[in-house]
Amino acid sequence: MNIETIKSVYFVGAGGIGMSALIRYFLSKGKFVAGYDRTPSALTEHLIAEGAQIHYEEDVTLIPENCKDKGNTLVVYTPAIPQEHAELAYFHKNGFEIHKRSQVLGTITRSSKGLCVAGTHGKTTTSTMAAHLFHQSHIGCTAFLGGISKNYGTNLLLSQTSPYTVIEADEFDRSFHRLSPYMSVITATDPDHLDIYGTCEAYLESFRHYTTLIQPGGALIIRKGLALQPDVQPGVKIYTYSRDEGDFHAENIRIGNGEIFIDFVAPDTRINDIRLGVPIGINIENGVAAMALAHLNGVTDEEIKQGMASFRGVDRRFDFKIKTDKLVFLSDYAHHPAEIAQSVKSIRELYKDKKITAIFQPHLYTRTKDFYKDFADSLSLLDEVILTEIYPAREQPIPGVSSRLIYDNLRPGIEKCICKKEDIPALLAKKPIEVLIVLGAGDLDNYVPSITRLLEQRANSES
Repeated sequence: MNIETIKSVYFVGAGGIGMSALIRYFLSKGKFVAGYDRTPSALTEHLIAEGAQIHYEEDVTLIPENCKDKGNTLVVYTPAIPQEHAELAYFHKNGFEIHKRSQVLGTITRSSKGLCVAGTHGKTTTSTMAAHLFHQSHIGCTAFLGGISKNYGTNLLLSQTSPYTVIEADEFDRSFHRLSPYMSVITATDPDHLDIYGTCEAYLESFRHYTTLIQPGGALIIRKGLALQPDVQPGVKIYTYSRDEGDFHAENIRIGNGEIFIDFVAPDTRINDIRLGVPIGINIENGVAAMALAHLNGVTDEEIKQGMASFRGVDRRFDFKIKTDKLVFLSDYAHHPAEIAQSVKSIRELYKDKKITAIFQPHLYTRTKDFYKDFADSLSLLDEVILTEIYPAREQPIPGVSSRLIYDNLRPGIEKCICKKEDIPALLAKKPIEVLIVLGAGDLDNYVPSITRLLEQRANSES
């Protein structure tokens, strides 16, 4: 695969957040870019506006002629697309060069110093934070991110001069095994994707293998206390980090009046009075990891301090829509039990005396089947839980698996209900709300704008 000589790139599953960064990359290189996705979204509309040709019907006749020359066309697909998909089958039948997204990302980034962030959860915020620290510093970076940076309005940053590429390293389908990290952060290894891995042990083994890919001369920055036993090559340094202990950690944490200040402690420096631009408790730990990566690669103390203060966050990651004394509404992508528990604890830290209500849309039948008791435990940290139906994504229904499994295992006494997603605005119209959070990785986020309008209108009418 010679990325420089190909003329056209066709994406099967163009609307995924990881795929969209590659689409933007190839558009920046002047390639003809087209593709298919199942449903329109704000992201696909942005990509069309930026020059990509995207359609929403599984139809070979809609593939542009520019993408039918197998000598000049690269086909990229996401593992979420079934192999029997008509367009993917057409490209296979006609001998096109076809690669998974992870293979293409690995090829693009192999010639740079890859700064990779892996982990069950926390990787999108940490990698976006790290990318911002580098981008606003004298060093710069290219970045392929798993979320839309609110600082830049995109999930792709490009630099013509920096040797560094910040990469969100995805463990789904063992995608991160395609990468060659110079340095890597590992944020968490709570088991997930057991439909792919089968067992918790196999999931951990996949992360162990990933640590063997870090290049000599580089480093692993691993969260203290993980079950993972890393297996690095000679010449790779290992550092630990966490919120309050490890080689990199925070001290003198001050939380109050909607602000968080910390002192960042590294083996060879200390940066006092860092203000978090997104003042959420979990961002203390995410920030420590991002700052460690930046510090080890030459971002100055003052640049780190400025970058942490100016970081504005990531779409759908602790994404505040309304933030007043009387009403708080936010959206968060958390979709794994450990991630939800951290999310709720961070919200509780900020709003100790308020009632916290969550609307949760489970993501995948397999994940719900594997972790429904863990989901119930995490959601039981809330005051009220509104569950919607499972978002299937790439999966077919599994008999006996529904949101009712989570509902039935919530702690006794918690306020709870199950609701169709289209009925949520009507349900909320009748509920008193103090702090409301929408949780999940499915399509519930499509309802966030209408919920925001509803709550704002109610607040205005009551004032």
